Amino acid sequence: MADNGAASRNEPPHAQLIQMGTASWVSSTVYAAAKLAIADRLAEAPRSAAELAGTMGMHAPSLHRLMRTLAGLGILTEREGQRFALTSLGEALKTDAPGSARATLMAFCGPAFWRGWEEIVYSLETGRTGFERSRGMPFFEYLAQHPEEASDFSAAMVGYHGAEPPAVAKAYDFSRFKTIVDVGGATGNMLAAILSQHAAPRGVLYDRPHVVGDAPALLKARGVEARVAIEQGDFFERVPAGGDAYLLSHIIHDWNEEQCLTILGHCRKVMPRDGRLLIVETVLPAGDTPHQGKVQDIVMLVFPGGQERTEAEYGSLLGQAGFRLSRVVPTESIVSVVEAVPV
Repeated sequence: MADNGAASRNEPPHAQLIQMGTASWVSSTVYAAAKLAIADRLAEAPRSAAELAGTMGMHAPSLHRLMRTLAGLGILTEREGQRFALTSLGEALKTDAPGSARATLMAFCGPAFWRGWEEIVYSLETGRTGFERSRGMPFFEYLAQHPEEASDFSAAMVGYHGAEPPAVAKAYDFSRFKTIVDVGGATGNMLAAILSQHAAPRGVLYDRPHVVGDAPALLKARGVEARVAIEQGDFFERVPAGGDAYLLSHIIHDWNEEQCLTILGHCRKVMPRDGRLLIVETVLPAGDTPHQGKVQDIVMLVFPGGQERTEAEYGSLLGQAGFRLSRVVPTESIVSVVEAVPV
């Protein structure tokens, strides 16, 4: 997430606050472009709103206003005859473009997320999730019941955290392990990056059935499918035995403390004494230091009900679960590897 005020800190305070508050105008506009697949429709040639409106079921003058605004944002460029073409930024909004920007916008800027944000004050009053109040069910249960949105969310995680897997694979020495169990590993994006960087280990990808459905294609595309066993299950019930490293990438921040202790307890139960627990998360700096994770912390509050943590808070949580935090390994991305050992 961007720091919405970072580009305009020379503006007076009231202007900075207004820019932060009205950032949703831009996100809603870009979401509309993603939802309507504007980039896909312009992939072959420049076209006008009048040429597109009929096949899209849109009001042509209004569609023109959207496309003109997208041009002002640098996503499109206007050509002769009010025809619009993609810029390099717009190319990234196509469905199959690297980075999964369209799926990320569909997941994070769509109605399900917006309605959760409408309940942010409720979350602050109660400590409960605004998403559950708005939708009547927990966030991950909602995804389980809405497979298309779940697929967008999985792709969004690949896009949003795109720089992290190679940075994690580079920063931490995974070559000493025989079997890495990726607990809650979704489509295997992090595990694939690690195995691509380190030739020795094999992997076990463990997650719920509706989540791992897209994993075989990703693992094959990364050339590591022969080294990964996919196992379906729920980490609140158990985790697979047989690993000497247990990887939790963006899992612990999703859940409340009691739920985290359940997940960690299952890992602790099956780990060897010399095994390693590896938590890949944003580790919050102390004090006033600006950090993307501090905004993510509010996202965790409103949606799944989890939280981001400082190093001290991770140490406390791990201690309750029967682990000792041995070190925090920073990476070239926003996340660190929190390494813990059983005690």
